[in-house]
Amino acid sequence: MRLGIIGSGSWATALAKILTDNKNPIGWWVRSEHIVTHIKHRRHNPSYLSSAYFDADLVDLSTDVNKVVSENEYIVIAVPSAYIIDTLEPLPKNAFEGKKVISAVKGIIPQSNLLLNDYLAQEFNVDISNYYTIMGPCHAEEVAAEKLSYLTFSGTDAVITEKIAARFHTEYLNTVVNTDVVGVQYAAILKNIYALGAGIAHGLEYGDNFLSVLIANCADEMAVFLKKVGIQRIEVGVHEGQDPVTHRKTPNYAASVYLGDLLVTCYSLFSRNRTFGNMIGKGYSVRSAQLEMNMVAEGYNAAKSIHLINKTVGAEMPIAESIYRILWENVKPSVGYKQIEQELV
Repeated sequence: MRLGIIGSGSWATALAKILTDNKNPIGWWVRSEHIVTHIKHRRHNPSYLSSAYFDADLVDLSTDVNKVVSENEYIVIAVPSAYIIDTLEPLPKNAFEGKKVISAVKGIIPQSNLLLNDYLAQEFNVDISNYYTIMGPCHAEEVAAEKLSYLTFSGTDAVITEKIAARFHTEYLNTVVNTDVVGVQYAAILKNIYALGAGIAHGLEYGDNFLSVLIANCADEMAVFLKKVGIQRIEVGVHEGQDPVTHRKTPNYAASVYLGDLLVTCYSLFSRNRTFGNMIGKGYSVRSAQLEMNMVAEGYNAAKSIHLINKTVGAEMPIAESIYRILWENVKPSVGYKQIEQELV
């Protein structure tokens, strides 16, 4: 199993570290020749997670996305969702024929409001049976520091999903598998919106007591949306037998990839969505916060995409809707949160 990684940000870098720590040779697409040269000679990414070092003999770097895709059987896509279309545009329509695609994208494609699997099916004829996901709860910075973390791998074929997960299992990273390919993606999208909202609340100087109530209500709102789009097995306390491969109890909504990822993204100081929201709450404009961070906060575009998708889904989402209005309709954060206050139970 030879893996290629598309992306050169912090999450792609963290995944490259995990795989090479396990002695897996990888192909790795990065944005510029400067990054290629730096990693080859200095063995670390100059722009992201610079404390993470690589065995250069295991890394085949390239700025040609065609090369990385064609030469590897399993393709990990780890670029921000807003840049997916531009990144994959050079590829021919049959580029992923015979490949397994592994999504590490924790967002929705804003130009079309599509999950990555739907976009790949539409543009490259990738079947869902050849599509897998890597989700959290896991911050790239803690991976770089080798702090014990967990990753969840999802795919319709449990056996292949387990084989993929095994490539990432290390002493500092445990892996979990499930078959909920669509649900884990929507959960990742929603938790970024809610984490951005938690940051706004922090910037407005709400305290921990309010944040605990806010996040609990966000978890409930997320579950409402997931049920509306047809996701099963999300009831807390209900487990339908054992996983056929691992023989662990089956995951439900309290599992790490759903509730756990929401919690860490809302609370962690490493969370770029929380940081972005904190700036908005303190009075930064959206544009000023984007320039200050110089990193992508997936929750910003996701707020608009979910607002549009939910016109069809019809879930009750007052918190997400208020966050959308703050970010996209110039509602003052203080006004938006006065409205949120009335919705919390």
